[in-house]
Amino acid sequence: MVGHGSGSFGHSAAPPHGTMGGVRTAAQWRGFAEVATVARRLNQIVLDAWLEAGVPVLGVSPSASARCSDGSLEAMDHTVLETAVANGLIGVTHGDVAFDVVRGGTIVSTEAVFVYLAKRLNPDRILLAGDYPGVIDADGTVIEAIHPENRGQYAAALGGSGAVDVTGGMAAKVDTMLDLCAAQPGLRVRIFSGRQAGRINAALTDESFSEGTEIYA
Repeated sequence: MVGHGSGSFGHSAAPPHGTMGGVRTAAQWRGFAEVATVARRLNQIVLDAWLEAGVPVLGVSPSASARCSDGSLEAMDHTVLETAVANGLIGVTHGDVAFDVVRGGTIVSTEAVFVYLAKRLNPDRILLAGDYPGVIDADGTVIEAIHPENRGQYAAALGGSGAVDVTGGMAAKVDTMLDLCAAQPGLRVRIFSGRQAGRINAALTDESFSEGTEIYA
């Protein structure tokens, strides 16, 4: 299964409308719809690229079924993705908007979607490919591993994203994955750079791949 963020599409569209914090007015609901549209637009670009490469992918947008409570993803239909994988397809999901019983509407990050799905699909590992070579320490070096015992010593280094990121940046990613690893014994997460050609393929196929930062509990 693959998930991608909204990049400059969703993260640029959401802040002017305050979508993450809640959706109540007519103008905010229009913004909610705009954010959903640009998220799907990027998702279609990703799907088209996969299909052109001969990869059998099926896009599943969280907004079709996701329900939140005060920003926390509480429910989402995971059976479509589960069935897709069972039939040899690669399910592709993404960060998206969602209805929220407290806020009206909000945004769910790709990581939040992964956490929800992981608790139901039980993966052995999660790979987070991004712009950075891993989690960067204050002195500019890549942190080899983060786990509950050493998380505190990297608090200063775990700042926000270098670009606009309405879902919390690197600190949120790390803490979300630490919580998931604690809830899923044996799960390993790796944060690494996907910008260099061949690195994602290596991460998927080479058991000795050790670039980036590993997260475990």
